Amino acid sequence: MSSTRPTAAEWVAGARPRTLPAAISPVLAGTGVAAYADAMVLWRAFLALVVALALQVGVNYANDYSDGVRGTDADRVGPMRLVGSGAASPGAVRRAAFVAFGVAAVAGLVLAAATAWWLVVVGGLCVLAAWFYTGGAKPYGYLGLGEVMVFVFFGLVAVIGTAYVQIQDWQVAAAYAAVGIGAIACALLVANNLRDIPTDREAGKITLAVRLGDSRTRLLYALLMLLALAALVGVALSTTWWALLALAYVAPALRAGRAVLSGAVGPGLVPVLQLTGVAELLYGLGLVVGLPIGA
Repeated sequence: MSSTRPTAAEWVAGARPRTLPAAISPVLAGTGVAAYADAMVLWRAFLALVVALALQVGVNYANDYSDGVRGTDADRVGPMRLVGSGAASPGAVRRAAFVAFGVAAVAGLVLAAATAWWLVVVGGLCVLAAWFYTGGAKPYGYLGLGEVMVFVFFGLVAVIGTAYVQIQDWQVAAAYAAVGIGAIACALLVANNLRDIPTDREAGKITLAVRLGDSRTRLLYALLMLLALAALVGVALSTTWWALLALAYVAPALRAGRAVLSGAVGPGLVPVLQLTGVAELLYGLGLVVGLPIGA
């Protein structure tokens, strides 16, 4: 077993930086909608980004801790797991998760004070969803509900919330953008769970991919990427055709889709995660650049 005092590099790896586009992209998309409405407030966008990044890091550490103590990560393909590899003690990883959630809470409280206090309730639900994905006695990630929660919190809540704290009003374009970002975020989790079907099934982690099986999970990945395309058309119709700069996401999405639909397995699916993350980031960048141009 490795030392229980991980290096800084191991902490960074345990935070799974390749998943961070899932936190950055919704803030970019929501800020693009705010800019189109001529209501962009940079400091609020920055705080929304802090909340999103801290929640993403927190959920990654929380998953590392919960899966590690359950033994789910004992034989896993992909990024290192701090607890599963023995690089860090479970207690240290749990504390790291709570620190990240604390950072998100502080930034969220500032936003709530500046806009609406009911956002505190939304923030609390986000933290609970992050922890109970793999934590608690009956984690919903083990019941096939992970994709639903990702769509809700890293799609709808993150995009619409980012737009709302700046505009302080509801926008149809934000809803379309949230569906698109949420669909790609779901595709990222679907690809991850597709890779892990054999080990998850053996460990009793019944993800949606385990429930659907290999072939239907691959089809689901493709359908989610198409849903993102349909949502982007909705954004363009409700704002400006400059929103279609986000079509840049299609290039990495096609590469990832080919790998998924051609039957890649195990380590062959690891590049799919990176390509899907890039696709989501390009989607958000396209909106934050294109929408202000067309305003």
